[in-house]
Amino acid sequence: MYPSATNPKFGKALAVLTSLFFMWGLITSLNDILIPHLKALFSLSYLQAALIQFCFFTAYFVVSFPAGALIRKIGYKRGIIVGLVTAGVGCALFYPAAGAQSYAFFLGALFILASGIAFLQVAANPYVLALGKPETASSRLNLTQAFNSLGATLGPLLGATVILGIAGSQANSASNAAAQASAVQTPYLVLTGILLALAAAIWLIRLPVIEEAVKPVSKAASKSSAKKGGVWAYRHLILGAIGIFAYVGAEVGIGSFLVSLMGQPQIAGLTPEAAGRYLSIYWGAAMVGRFIGSALMTKIKPARLLAFNALMNVVLIALAMACSGHIAMWALIAVGFFNSIMFPTIFSLALEGLGEHTSEGSGILSMAIVGGALVPVLQAFLADHMNILASFAIPLVCYLYIVHFGVRGHRVDADAAAAAAKAGSPVGAAAATR
Repeated sequence: MYPSATNPKFGKALAVLTSLFFMWGLITSLNDILIPHLKALFSLSYLQAALIQFCFFTAYFVVSFPAGALIRKIGYKRGIIVGLVTAGVGCALFYPAAGAQSYAFFLGALFILASGIAFLQVAANPYVLALGKPETASSRLNLTQAFNSLGATLGPLLGATVILGIAGSQANSASNAAAQASAVQTPYLVLTGILLALAAAIWLIRLPVIEEAVKPVSKAASKSSAKKGGVWAYRHLILGAIGIFAYVGAEVGIGSFLVSLMGQPQIAGLTPEAAGRYLSIYWGAAMVGRFIGSALMTKIKPARLLAFNALMNVVLIALAMACSGHIAMWALIAVGFFNSIMFPTIFSLALEGLGEHTSEGSGILSMAIVGGALVPVLQAFLADHMNILASFAIPLVCYLYIVHFGVRGHRVDADAAAAAAKAGSPVGAAAATR
């Protein structure tokens, strides 16, 4: 059941959800600042530093399905509150982790923080889709995605100033390690307060009660899907899940190592604080590209635009690896612009024609976000054993796969299309954002 878009509660609910997308965009991009900070603090290898993203995105794989089951029982609103409180606890644990100067403690706090954000993803994405008519779902998602990108843009700017800047100014102090560790305490305590305040506000605000957006409507549709072997029989969904894995892995991998790359003398020789500010351009370009891509999709098929953007990223990464220097830096920053439409486009193409299996398919795609945990680790292995610029060959391969998905892999087979028609499901109405 979709509430009317004219319902006065609709605008309030969408505003609340938009604030959530902003917050988790900011928190997720702060990881790109934590990596060089903790790498220097604990004298880590690139592989050891990549455990930051590994712990963060592994939480999506571990938590997504249990979160979905719990949210079905307690509802979207309470699910969002659980996610906010859990994320707040994770942020609060940064204070004792810094006090103990324990990398393992930091990783545990990150896992708890990411578990809360995974809850928010599972609850908030379908809530946005359901707040209005199915045909306007895309515009609502583009709005929330833009604010997610805004948060991701501000995260590195704030992190460069309040974490890398403070740590750098205290680098020569008598208690160097303690001073640098404490640089994360105040920012994450502030985030704790904001997250808990949002949880309290949502508890007090009356939000629309949303039923499941996609339900089986006929025995014929159920039999048709049963013959196909359930959700796992949809080939384009499985290929889409691989696409989500590849995209999130590539995006996170590039963001994770850009600050370190820009600090290399043969690239730009920037300080961590300066490089962190340039990193915000990478995420800001995604926000700009999202608005442009949304407009282009009214005239260009989403799959074609997806393939084009992925191909452009292949060219940009190859250019960076071939040229080095400032050309490499700006080519990799430009990748952010072409990343813009990839996640929601892969997500929506993968869910086409799933009918009653749409919610299950969404869960599978959410689990595939674990690519953000595994791909950066592989990239870090190459960085340690070859060099950091050569390690960008891993994201290049990921984008090559996305080219394939945009050209051929997204196509829905005839049986799936027939099943969707019988179920009367909206095609391509569902999508999500990181």
